[in-house]
Amino acid sequence: MPNDFQLLNHINSASDVRALSREQLPQLCKEVRSCLIDTVSKTAGHLASGLGVVELTVALHYVYDTPKDVIVWDVGHQAYPHKILTGHRNELQTIRQHNGLHAFIWRGETPYDLLSTGHASTSIGSALGLAVAERNKSPDERRKVIAVIGDGALSGGTSFEALNHAGSFSDIDLTVILNDNEMSISENVGSIAQGLSHVISSPHYVKLIEGGKRILKSLPAVRDLAIRAQEHFKGMLMPGTLFEELGFNYIGPVDGHDVGRLVNLLQNIKEISGLKFLHIVTKKGKGYGPAEEDPICYHGVPTFNPAQGINQESSKEDRSYSAAFGRWMCDKVISDRRLMAVTPAMRIGSGLAEFAQRYPHQFFDVAIAEQHAMVFASGLAAGGMRPVVNIYSSFMQRAYDGLIHDMAIQDLPMMLCLDRGGVVGADGPTHNGSFDIAYTRTVPNLLIMAPSTRHELYYMLNTGYAYAHPCVVRYPRDNGETLREVLADGTIGEKPARLSLDTKLNIGQVECLHLNAAHAQSIQGLNCDDQHHELELLGFGSGNVASLPRTEVSLQRALTATPEVAADALGKQYKVAILAFGPLSHTLLPLACEQDYTLINMRFIKPLNEALVHLLAAQYDLLVTVEEGAVCGGIGEEIDAVVAQMSGEHHACVLNIGLPDNFIMEGTRQEIFTELGLTAEKIKERISAKLHTLKVPQ
Repeated sequence: MPNDFQLLNHINSASDVRALSREQLPQLCKEVRSCLIDTVSKTAGHLASGLGVVELTVALHYVYDTPKDVIVWDVGHQAYPHKILTGHRNELQTIRQHNGLHAFIWRGETPYDLLSTGHASTSIGSALGLAVAERNKSPDERRKVIAVIGDGALSGGTSFEALNHAGSFSDIDLTVILNDNEMSISENVGSIAQGLSHVISSPHYVKLIEGGKRILKSLPAVRDLAIRAQEHFKGMLMPGTLFEELGFNYIGPVDGHDVGRLVNLLQNIKEISGLKFLHIVTKKGKGYGPAEEDPICYHGVPTFNPAQGINQESSKEDRSYSAAFGRWMCDKVISDRRLMAVTPAMRIGSGLAEFAQRYPHQFFDVAIAEQHAMVFASGLAAGGMRPVVNIYSSFMQRAYDGLIHDMAIQDLPMMLCLDRGGVVGADGPTHNGSFDIAYTRTVPNLLIMAPSTRHELYYMLNTGYAYAHPCVVRYPRDNGETLREVLADGTIGEKPARLSLDTKLNIGQVECLHLNAAHAQSIQGLNCDDQHHELELLGFGSGNVASLPRTEVSLQRALTATPEVAADALGKQYKVAILAFGPLSHTLLPLACEQDYTLINMRFIKPLNEALVHLLAAQYDLLVTVEEGAVCGGIGEEIDAVVAQMSGEHHACVLNIGLPDNFIMEGTRQEIFTELGLTAEKIKERISAKLHTLKVPQ
């Protein structure tokens, strides 16, 4: 961290900002911007959004008595400068890291942070609630409440609901600031508009207008004519008619990078009561050339050298599940032009950038409006199209009604792809996809799948599309195996492998990754029909157990060699079967081989293969369910219930392993897995502890 910040080195709170002279504010903005670039380039994180609001942040803390006055930030990734000015400058280097600074605004992290803001479009509604709460206090105790919304968040329906509701109040003091960084609605920032904004925000102008209304109250016709003339004049020059109609005093658009002008405007606005809407226009990535030229690329960044910028020419293969999804979309649309892609402002993150570029008439970014994405897709499906909706798992929580009302009840041919299912990592508790298994599996009419590899994701997408009924595919924010050709010598080539669009999975069919030796021997003793039935349940299509490999892992999965059975393997004393969902099934393969546990890649969350569960529960001592989702309400609980309802003298005990009943903080996926006991070693310990409590005949 540079130590040559003449002003910033002495800023430890907002009161230190207010101690500066106005003439010093441009220098402070320059230092905040330099600090932000220097820090985020080393830590990774969100960059361009914060660069665009430096002047606004400085002006807000300069004019308002924060933290007494409350600033509610929307899309918290634009609040990095706020963190710098409120005592977190040195801690910023820990942002999004394990036990470090929170990725977004987190309630209680400092006295300045009254509300957590991880998802978008919530600031106006929250600020409205705060403003109404302030109304109940005595005038000398009331705080100013400011909502800062931007980076496209105004496109979310929730924000318009809040604006509409705010107009019903005539006795609250609320300021809404739109940071319009060309990801939202406006363009005109001419000198006339800016000059008028300064006049309109003046308390003298407000008093003149309100006084005129009172004088003309006894002359309704003249009063109405004057009001219409005023609105017509403002409407010709400014884009604020909508906000005026909602009851706000609209001011703007103004240059959001002129800190002096912002200070003047905010001081005027501070003295005006009622509903105020300040529209500022900013440049996302302001002050760093590469980010200004490509704000989308620099929205969320890896570590990079600021002098060189991000290397976008890398030929390194993108091995994310999101990239595999994007490849399937581009492949599938060639053979079926009914395919439509729908996403709520996640074109890049969901892997749809190439699809959007190549097939613009079949790609729909509905902005930050998850519920609308589902409703819109239902119309596409009813109209004969085949919509594939891609939404992050945690964002889909906002559109749960669409899942039920607009997709499942109507039995429409829609496929919902939930990216970021499970542990997301550095983005923290608001973004971890902990709950999608629990909130989808109870809904009738759904087919729900969880791939264990990127190849399997591809074939599950084939399966779901061919199913032509409501379908959900959930996959993690993680990297997997290559999708490139495997050459004759066993090495990986440079060309993408040809993946079949016809290969589909049989619904409910599992994959046996490892079979306990005792179980394999018992199958050999069955008659032909029983043996065939059991092999089918275990995921083997044909053949006999004697010829089965110990695993079905192909070279393409790029897994390391699996160990031989250990001399003290617990699988020699107890029969243990692990029923795993998603990529954790392959993580546990070495453990299953070493301890001689049966390991099943379950694939289908719904319908659950109950016949397999009955088979294993009748033959095994312990069934271990492993899912990258909340244990509370998860698929493991359903398996436990199925086993509990079995009749007979013996059935296996069940151990459920997954995400705990608490919110998961920031960290890498591996750090979080270690902390939560989802590593192979920790799972081994939990299985061992459980086995030692069992009373099993030897």
